[in-house]
Amino acid sequence: MSSVLVAMSGGVDSSVAAALMKEQGHNVIGVTLKLWEGPGGAAPTAGCCTVSDAEDARRVAAQLDIPYYVLDHTDVFMDGVVDRFIDDYVSGMTPNPCIECNRTVKFTELMTRAADFACQVVVTGHYARVRQERESWRLFRGVDRAKDQSYVLSMLGQAQLGRIWFPVGELTKAEVRRIAAGLDLRTAAKSESQDICFVGDRDYREFLAEHAPDLGTPGPIVDRERRVVGTHSGVTNFTVGQRRGLGIAFGEPRFVTGIDPATATITIGRRSDLEVERLELRDVTWVARPVAEGEPVTVQYRAHGAAAAARVRFDGSGVTVSFEQPQLAVAPGQTAAIYVGDEVLGGGIITGSA
Repeated sequence: MSSVLVAMSGGVDSSVAAALMKEQGHNVIGVTLKLWEGPGGAAPTAGCCTVSDAEDARRVAAQLDIPYYVLDHTDVFMDGVVDRFIDDYVSGMTPNPCIECNRTVKFTELMTRAADFACQVVVTGHYARVRQERESWRLFRGVDRAKDQSYVLSMLGQAQLGRIWFPVGELTKAEVRRIAAGLDLRTAAKSESQDICFVGDRDYREFLAEHAPDLGTPGPIVDRERRVVGTHSGVTNFTVGQRRGLGIAFGEPRFVTGIDPATATITIGRRSDLEVERLELRDVTWVARPVAEGEPVTVQYRAHGAAAAARVRFDGSGVTVSFEQPQLAVAPGQTAAIYVGDEVLGGGIITGSA
């Protein structure tokens, strides 16, 4: 049996992942990554990394009779995720901090700490599956499509997947809760947090107003012809595809189609103006193999969105995705994950669309 390091968030999924590893006879060590803290080092009261989450993880570990540690990685999280989140908004992008955390912090730090604990494997509670096929590690969607998290793992490569297990990826959420209840784990009925961990239970606009006050500069709202049709109090109040809260009345619905923080300009248009036929990607990574140019794939560009049929073309150092049918409200800064069936081939960051 292996020695495994289980990332325990204090939720039911990671609790069951640890329990399954212990049941299978592995030498299990539980850890919680402390990634964010409030002013003066205080623990946050919402999102992840709260005192109650760490206490839930500690008590589950005690019940399973496994050692448990809290590891402080707040500095690297600030540099790799929080500062990037702010910079992206300043640049007019809409970032996904959970993906950046997986990309630059979580799995990197877990791999390093696993070696410190003499563990061969890192285990998390993600709903995804890893298989070894033809001497390559392959990443697939989780069995429970409603909870599938392969999208936020699309940046992982061979070096990581060869040492990662996702035991709940073979289960549905209902099965995970039944296992937790059968073991009388305190997290069995715990609800899931939907907050951005460093934002917590406040609005992300408040966080940006505090850390990037220039984004609160008033500016014009313009239509496709660049005619000024209104004003706004700050670009952070808007996202691409937004319909409500524009503060302007028209005879038919209008949507945010563009955001330019440099000039504090918001562009609006009709629903048809949100349609895009292709995406440009940067920082593209491949899990096991690159997609063949022109190969039929599906592309998912939102964490909980459906994947759309597309083809990929290589263009210098970047990648262009062309959809078979126009897609709506694609935001620069988000990740586009590329699939063949249930398998994740890779992904990249959206820089533009047309």
